[in-house]
Amino acid sequence: MEIIVVMHNIRSCYNVGAILRTCEGFGVSKVFLSGYTPRIHDRKLLPHLREKLDKEIHKTALGAEDLLDICACDDIFTEIKTLSDNGWQVIGLENNINKPLSVLGSVQFKEKLSNKVVLVLGEEVNGIDKSLYDVIDIFVEIPMSGKKESFNVSVAAGIALYGIINS
Repeated sequence: MEIIVVMHNIRSCYNVGAILRTCEGFGVSKVFLSGYTPRIHDRKLLPHLREKLDKEIHKTALGAEDLLDICACDDIFTEIKTLSDNGWQVIGLENNINKPLSVLGSVQFKEKLSNKVVLVLGEEVNGIDKSLYDVIDIFVEIPMSGKKESFNVSVAAGIALYGIINS
């Protein structure tokens, strides 16, 4: 199975770093950083700002940021659409939306799963930007038993990647 991860509008450098470390651990082939997600080694930033962001991301990535194929993307909608047109299945990790949701680990999810997957992760509080909904094939949720409605995005990314790989 080949997996690409899209981090769109992730606010926290620490979440970005943790997700990068998780992606490296699961053998993700490419990571796209888009929207206002902090970029690693961002040449568009002034050196002192780039150094600050790199240090914060490195704190949780622990070097994974230098082992992955990471791409900053200004037009993620078009990028995802192109991947979809080339046979990639686009999965949005979400909960509490007005769209049909597949449950991670369910038989129905396993039956739908392709061997080339793009996993889209959205903003920590508001989730995936609605402008991306049209390019997402399947919305998947993580079943929860507690009182909270969601996991931290970095934790959810790890659970989702594990669930996808082991389906």
